[in-house]
Amino acid sequence: MSNNKKKAGIAVDVNASEKEKGGGLGFFEKYLTIWVALCIVAGVLIGVYLPQIPQTLDKFTYAQVSIPVAILIWLMIYPMMLKIDFTSIKNAAKQKKGLAVTCGTNWLIKPFTMYAISYFFLLVVFKNIIPADLAKEYLAGAVLLGAAPCTAMVFVWSHLTKGNAAYTLVQVAVNDLILLVGFVPIVALLLGVTDVSVPMDTLLLSVVLFVIIPFVAGYFSRTMIIKKKGLDYFENVFLAKFNGVTVIGLLLTLVILFAFQGQKIIDNPLHIALIAVPLTIQTFFIFFVAYLWAKVWKLPHDIAAPGAMIGASNFFELAVAVAIALFGLNSGAALATVVGVLVEVPVMLALVAIANKTRHWFAK
Repeated sequence: MSNNKKKAGIAVDVNASEKEKGGGLGFFEKYLTIWVALCIVAGVLIGVYLPQIPQTLDKFTYAQVSIPVAILIWLMIYPMMLKIDFTSIKNAAKQKKGLAVTCGTNWLIKPFTMYAISYFFLLVVFKNIIPADLAKEYLAGAVLLGAAPCTAMVFVWSHLTKGNAAYTLVQVAVNDLILLVGFVPIVALLLGVTDVSVPMDTLLLSVVLFVIIPFVAGYFSRTMIIKKKGLDYFENVFLAKFNGVTVIGLLLTLVILFAFQGQKIIDNPLHIALIAVPLTIQTFFIFFVAYLWAKVWKLPHDIAAPGAMIGASNFFELAVAVAIALFGLNSGAALATVVGVLVEVPVMLALVAIANKTRHWFAK
């Protein structure tokens, strides 16, 4: 082992020791559940008692995409993109089994189980609590979420589970291509709505903001820094500067998202809780379908984890935009897609924890 490798190993051990003591980034990671809860509460309080803040931020929205949230997500994704090179992308594209798990789960299973689970709870279990017409609108919103797999936040979940960054990029690109032709017929089939259309401005803006820009920035940053200062500096010094950026960005995103919806949460606490039940069950179910499928096929953990995360997570910007276009801003469908936003981060963090604790299930 070279001296450089020994030094790198010592640095890793020291960082691990500091994390175990609860210092620095380790402190945030160790108590992440508490910070998430505090950020949710803070966001709701800001939305209710300081509505001028989310109202101001809401002015910076284009095609249903919040630019402030997009910037925070970009900051979370950028460190991951720094680790990608073109060789790894070519290799990731050869992971046919991984892509089969992703595509099969997202497009052949997820939309239909979302419909079935949501129908069962909203129109059967909760039929004495939610009026039938409103329950059908909530079901429509749930279906829109189920037919739109994640584009942006999956990079964050992949990062937190130490997923293969190149594979995550490839699977997002493949999903976006399938979404162009698969979203409309699936939604039309499940909802019986014929005038569904994909809001291309939302889709294209999301792809540019959450995939193209961070990838290009990461690629050129990586290339220039390695050329000027070498690979050792890049991996052991430059990348270390971004420790904590993903977690801090995630927490700030939570505050903003819940600030946007603070008043709705206060005004509709029961219905929001009821809508959250099938969405949460569906999220866990889809995660384990893809995760265990990957395990059966003996895929490595860094492929299995992001492969399961992209199906469990949703492209909520697209779902919200379509819900508003089809059913109106104040519809039950729009509210259901908003609940999808509220449920996503806490539930996905739970799945991240599960994925990290079950890493030993997969061959190294």
